Amino acid sequence: MGGGTVKSLTCKFVFLIVALLILRALLVPPSPGFGGVEWSNFVYIRNHSPSFGVGVRQDKFLEVPQIVWGLNNQKIAFARACHTARTMNRILLMPSLSASLFYKEIDLLQPISFDRVFQYDKFNALCSGFVQLGRYSDLSNQTRVLEMQKGSGRKWTVERDLDQLRDYSKGEFEDHEVIRIVGKNPFLWHDHWPVKDYAKVFECLVLIDEIGREADRVVSRIRAVGRETQSNSESVELENDSSSFQPLPYVAVHMRVEIDWMIHCKKLEQRLNTNQICSSKKEIMERVANIKGLKTPSVVYLAVADKLLQNSSVLEGWEEGFLPYEKKKLGVDGIYKKYPYLIQSAIDYEVCLRADIFVGNSFSTFSSLIVLERTQKIITMGVNMCGKDVTWPSYAYNIQGESNGPMRWVTNMSHSTLQEISYGTNHISC
Repeated sequence: MGGGTVKSLTCKFVFLIVALLILRALLVPPSPGFGGVEWSNFVYIRNHSPSFGVGVRQDKFLEVPQIVWGLNNQKIAFARACHTARTMNRILLMPSLSASLFYKEIDLLQPISFDRVFQYDKFNALCSGFVQLGRYSDLSNQTRVLEMQKGSGRKWTVERDLDQLRDYSKGEFEDHEVIRIVGKNPFLWHDHWPVKDYAKVFECLVLIDEIGREADRVVSRIRAVGRETQSNSESVELENDSSSFQPLPYVAVHMRVEIDWMIHCKKLEQRLNTNQICSSKKEIMERVANIKGLKTPSVVYLAVADKLLQNSSVLEGWEEGFLPYEKKKLGVDGIYKKYPYLIQSAIDYEVCLRADIFVGNSFSTFSSLIVLERTQKIITMGVNMCGKDVTWPSYAYNIQGESNGPMRWVTNMSHSTLQEISYGTNHISC
């Protein structure tokens, strides 16, 4: 009787140990390195944003509509498509971007493959374990496609959108190799992801070498203008020791003063009951001149709409010591003319991103994404973003700051969505 009891207790103990080990294996994944670790057909992902599976399946894909509108709206739409695929534990099939800028004439949109603008392999390497792009050639059967209609209108709430993602991430929907989302542009999809997740995707977007070299040429020309100015300036004393020669900083200003923008921003100011969106050319010049600690002479690169290149007035009226240049005066307009709209914008974006100082409008998506990337770089360096001598400081000229200069601008990386970056805000300071 005693022996039977011991055997029974031993069996129960062994069963309990086995059950605990199984439970641990199911609930506690191995500790991944940066971003994740591959398990056969899966990539484990640590994440705090919506995700309804255990990882990115290597045999399941998501297809999204052609991405349209301006460069930075396209970047946001692409990132949102990435996060949707990540949430559904699928690989995002490489989408088409739009080389032209047409808002309504869909038949006039010029599709351009993602890998003709950004480096495909580099993206997957940098975002490994976070999101993944795939090619249509990766599909085993291109006919097994399930269409998922994105809802629209006021009744299509954030909650309903999230429920749809949840439903299509389980059950019979998992059997389909490809889910194709149909409907509106991904930029207009509901947003369920924090700013830091978008920043991660943007960090993985690296221009192809050809476009990167064109941006290098423009930046080199700006630096050369600074050196020429410095060499000819009587206010700069040069010693024989070349180490005393400090290059002039360049300030990049995203100048939004074209007529269609002014009409739009005036209407937006009325709707939002504010006067901190529109800025005249005079106000922009005054605020740039009042940036605290900015030494002169300084080269000012004006990122302006092409229609303003026919009017030299944007170059007039600057205070002494500020040397304004746009692409035409700089002699690099020929570089831009070789390419469609999207590539031109990508070059200008890169030129502004690399500037010693950037000044933009906090209600411009172009400006907002540049500041987000500059903020992310400062965080990566471990520098105090709100200190006095910050590397790569950014400012918003549409909001008055210290000494009638522009307001210091850093992105709040703790926001739960990209709403303020997508549509603008005047809450930008440290």
